[in-house]
Amino acid sequence: MICPEFKDKWSVQMHTRASIKADPSKGDKIVRRRGRLYVINKKDPNRKQRQKGPARKK
Repeated sequence: MICPEFKDKWSVQMHTRASIKADPSKGDKIVRRRGRLYVINKKDPNRKQRQKGPARKK
C-alpha cells in the first residue's frame, strides 16, 4: 500500500484506525506514545497501526 506523497516505493504507510488489533504470534507489540496507541512490528513493518487519539497541540 503506497501513498502518493511517498516517493520511495519501499516506504511504509501507517494504518490509522478507530480500534487497533495486535497479534502477538506475528510479532506485534502495543505501545502508548504521546497519548496514542500504536502497534509496531519489527519483523513485518507493513503491520504498523495507529489508533486515533487526542489532537496534537501546536
